[in-house]
Amino acid sequence: MLISNEWLKDYVEVNQSVQDLAERITRTGIEVDDIIDYTKDIKNLVVGHVISKSPHPDADKLNICQVNLGEDEPVKIVCGAPNVDEGQYVIVAKVGGRLPGGVKIKRAKLRGERSEGMICSLQEIGISSNVTPKAYESGIYVFPEAVTPGTDALEALYLNDQVMEFDLTPNRADALSMIGTGYEVAALYQTTMTKPETSSDENDISAKDELSVVINNKDNVSYYSARIVHDVTIAPSPVWMQARLMKAGIRPINNVVDISNYVLLEYGQPLHMFDQDQIGSEIIEVRQAKHDETMTTLDDVERKLLDSDIVITNGKEPIALGGVMGGDFSEVTEQTRNVVVEGAIFNPVSIRHTSRRLNLRSESSSRFEKGIATEFVNEAVDRACYLLQTYASGTVLKDRVSKGDLGSFVTPIEITADKVNQTIGFKLSVDVIINIFEQLGFKTENHDSQLVVHVPSRRKDITIKEDLIEEVARIYGYDEIPSTLPVFDEVTSGALTDRQYKTRTVKEALEGAGLDQAITYSLVSKEHATDFALQDRTTIELLMPMSEAHSTLRQSLLPHLIEAVSYNVARKNTDVKLYEIGRVFFGNAEGELPDEVEYLSGILTGNYVDNAWQGKKETVDFFIAKGMVDRVAEKLNLQFDYRAGQLDGLHPGRTAIVSLNGKDIGFIGELHPTLAAENSLKRTYVFELNYEAMMKVSVGYINYEAIPRFPGVTRDIALEVNHDVAASELIATIHDNGEDILTDTLVFDVYEGGHLEEGKKSIAIRLSYLDTENTLTDERVTAVHDKILAALENKSATIR
Repeated sequence: MLISNEWLKDYVEVNQSVQDLAERITRTGIEVDDIIDYTKDIKNLVVGHVISKSPHPDADKLNICQVNLGEDEPVKIVCGAPNVDEGQYVIVAKVGGRLPGGVKIKRAKLRGERSEGMICSLQEIGISSNVTPKAYESGIYVFPEAVTPGTDALEALYLNDQVMEFDLTPNRADALSMIGTGYEVAALYQTTMTKPETSSDENDISAKDELSVVINNKDNVSYYSARIVHDVTIAPSPVWMQARLMKAGIRPINNVVDISNYVLLEYGQPLHMFDQDQIGSEIIEVRQAKHDETMTTLDDVERKLLDSDIVITNGKEPIALGGVMGGDFSEVTEQTRNVVVEGAIFNPVSIRHTSRRLNLRSESSSRFEKGIATEFVNEAVDRACYLLQTYASGTVLKDRVSKGDLGSFVTPIEITADKVNQTIGFKLSVDVIINIFEQLGFKTENHDSQLVVHVPSRRKDITIKEDLIEEVARIYGYDEIPSTLPVFDEVTSGALTDRQYKTRTVKEALEGAGLDQAITYSLVSKEHATDFALQDRTTIELLMPMSEAHSTLRQSLLPHLIEAVSYNVARKNTDVKLYEIGRVFFGNAEGELPDEVEYLSGILTGNYVDNAWQGKKETVDFFIAKGMVDRVAEKLNLQFDYRAGQLDGLHPGRTAIVSLNGKDIGFIGELHPTLAAENSLKRTYVFELNYEAMMKVSVGYINYEAIPRFPGVTRDIALEVNHDVAASELIATIHDNGEDILTDTLVFDVYEGGHLEEGKKSIAIRLSYLDTENTLTDERVTAVHDKILAALENKSATIR
């Protein structure tokens, strides 16, 4: 909405600069996006009177004009405008003047003739060509009436003005009108709001004798009103009205059409003017369109209608598309003499559907869509009649022809001053609060401190007492809300929670290892929702998904991480290492909320090390991925156990299940070659851990031990076992029998091949012994070592 400061002063007088006004309005919730200053970069622009015009001797399209600028002598100006003529009052930029865009006016010679200035068009002084009157679209502007030569042209054109551009939220439809904005400004500056004149000198003929109204669809049209004005004279509207329309972004047409648009901007109430003699009957019937019914709108386009569209008819055929656009044969033309002025209330949803379907967005439809003020419907029609009488010489018929019910003009809401003050933190008196409501135009009754506020229909955004409290805060000033500090019985210093600290530690460890954090969507396609899921649980689908690719809540973080890596690889970024901490979702029984569990996942592909200058290159493999998981376990002081396993989507021979305290919490593995190929990936390794389960483990304090004073002993053993025996089983047996001197074990070699039976393998393990209290003796170590070997032989392991 474009709000002219010059126009606004008709309703409320505020002695503030437009910059201060815009700042105050913005601070109270209506954002002023921009201020358009029509005086900017303009200097020495006056009204001139063309005394004479003669052809240029050396140019067919130029004329030499003698122009009176209110000075002692007229000046000679060479003009190329096709519509310049003797006797006109025009806009002149004098020598030494400036125009928008940095144009400087100097003395010049055009084809040998001296020119002392420039006769200007509206476009040259900053008016957009799409809002200039058609008559002056390709030429200079000519004042319709005489103006004293030398007068400031901006003053004569009502362009000595600044226009505020409002960026309105949908709830503030009241500010889509000058009067609505006037109420807002009056409340901000504690001044009076003056409404325009609406009373006409009516004749004795009743409009009811010439017109009747029938509404057949009261659900979509709750009220329809019409008045008649006879003997209008079609002519250009006054300069001030044209200027205000242009500043609001509307092209002036003629006085009747301009009055319709002017009242729309003034009251926010869309009107429509019908040529009464072209309606074709003495009845206006409002109904729903018939399926596939057609009509030609004002833009000369034949529209096919649906039964959801509202049409205004003459009892037979449509003459207007209700709330959107009029029909072609009943429009106001140069021959129009009698006018029917329509004001109505249409269903906002119906108007929105029609305008969107037909791509007919207009000033009228945008206001109907947001809901209009019932209090202004008849008042706006009366205002239009007054203006038609004043500026189109029309005769207003008495009486109003209407059907339907306007409903209540106000909504009563009860509130107390205590409720206002407790909510905001103010200490305002009842009188101050009542004054704020009254300034907003809300009539307020005080019944023993119980306030009854009658909210007018123009403020459809106010329906409950909390809305009223917001109005008090807005108008009194958000800056006036007192600053207070919370009061605590005990004050504690801020610190990270245990989980926050652990999470930061995990992120630092992974990022230190070269991984980048990723954040992916929680929604995946239905077919991938259970990929890599650690639990067999039901999925959760959206009722109205935006797309099939994002229709179901995920049960693993890996599907989107694989997509992210594939996206990078396709763009020549082949070395990718990502991790994510995010939630997965598991469904429960009907009526129960789902379980949300936080997971930690990672994915690696390409080279892990690629230092060409050192000649080092190392591709990612299973043990690098496992090293990432071990790094996390070490930082959290956890002990993970691993065993071989299988999972859909992972390589059957390169997958390990991760367990913590005897419970499976995740996996590490290589993507199955088929899945990798489908995503155009080479060998890619992933891990996924139940982060929630890791966080639940209470680590406690780290106990430090002194460095041992006594030397340790290591012994290596080689065990021949069946191919399917896992090294972890052997390690567990060793630790079960190592008593208190076995401190560590390390698998340093696995061999399969010659000198071994088929189906056998050799595993070499280093055992470390240490007694922290005494020096180890050979006898003590041998006794424990032999016990371990015996236990291994009982597990079918052969000592090599």
